[in-house]
Amino acid sequence: MNADRIRALIEAGLPDARVEVQGEDGVHFEALVVSEAFRGKLPLARHRMVYATLGELMGGEIHALALRTQTPDEAGA
Repeated sequence: MNADRIRALIEAGLPDARVEVQGEDGVHFEALVVSEAFRGKLPLARHRMVYATLGELMGGEIHALALRTQTPDEAGA
């Protein structure tokens, strides 16, 4: 698993999202996901939206994913 693949999967599931993913060891990753789709949603709901784009990879090939989820307004974009 690599950061580029995770980014592509999240972008495919949340087409309007701006996604940045980092992770050097292939199993632990950090991601910033900025999407209008997060507007009005609590952090847990936002995280679930991102996890849904990754499906069964979570807990398997992706051992850990630290998420920051923001709307464009929150990101200052």
